[in-house]
Amino acid sequence: MKRIFLTAISAIALPILASAADPSKVDADNTGRNQRDRDKQTLTPGDQSGASADIQLTRAIRKAIMKDKSLSITAKNVKVIALNKRVTLRGPVKTEAEKRKIESLAQAAAGRTQVEDQLEVKSDR
Repeated sequence: MKRIFLTAISAIALPILASAADPSKVDADNTGRNQRDRDKQTLTPGDQSGASADIQLTRAIRKAIMKDKSLSITAKNVKVIALNKRVTLRGPVKTEAEKRKIESLAQAAAGRTQVEDQLEVKSDR
């Protein structure tokens, strides 16, 4: 019984270990982006205000983004940060059209509130 169990575990573990050692699968290097986020000049989700108006604003924009079936999962995962009734959009999107669409949805949901678009079109490698 032990031998069967060990054989089964080995059969599962070896392909996983082999793929982990594959040098062609290099992790993404986000060092520059992480450094930018640490400089305190760029808003991150941790800067989201706890004020009721800001939370409602973020919720309305997020709901509009999630409701739009034309957007990719990547686009639906952008950061929406409301602070003092100002909105910042951050993160990658797949196309320029998605970038424009998200900014439009945010502006429609925010009304007169200022929306700052820091979205980045992610290029396929």
